[in-house]
Amino acid sequence: MARRLSKELRQKELLRELEMDPLQTDEALAQRFGVSVQTIRLDRLELGLPEMRERARDLAEQAQQIRSMLISDLIGELEHLELGKSARSALTTEPSMGFARNTIVRGHYIFAQANSLAVAVVDAETALTASARLRFVRSVRVGERIVAEANVVSQKGNKHLVRVVSRVRGETVFTGTFIIVARAESDPTGRERA
Repeated sequence: MARRLSKELRQKELLRELEMDPLQTDEALAQRFGVSVQTIRLDRLELGLPEMRERARDLAEQAQQIRSMLISDLIGELEHLELGKSARSALTTEPSMGFARNTIVRGHYIFAQANSLAVAVVDAETALTASARLRFVRSVRVGERIVAEANVVSQKGNKHLVRVVSRVRGETVFTGTFIIVARAESDPTGRERA
């Protein structure tokens, strides 16, 4: 059972928890904070936070806004999207993502989440990664939840500089700077149309 917090602290923590994972149920939050479900509902009401079903519906609507890829191509669950500005996704790691000899998540999963988010945030029909500078800060263990945040830093013509920071429980585990190129619609041979 979690330690009891003052109402003010609990509400601040509730906001933080739902920002990190908007799909948490009132029941899970009540257990996390050691209070009743009704207390969580009252806190949400006071803070103007919608119930989980409405938060899930909002996320689904945001996912439909992605122009550069299908939502099924995104690695992780989309939590926030403001095309051309910022995006956030969460990836709960599982045993199949780890090395067979230990519980460390293979780097290509961490990169794939960050790269797909960098492409998704670009407001274009087709967006491709031109280059990336990466830094793995610490290893991630199987079972940990990675929250990646992408921000469009600048845009020059069809090139977008996107910075992605991935965290586990608030601790940075990966940073990447991506140059994403927005391309004009292409024909099947890959030549751009005029």
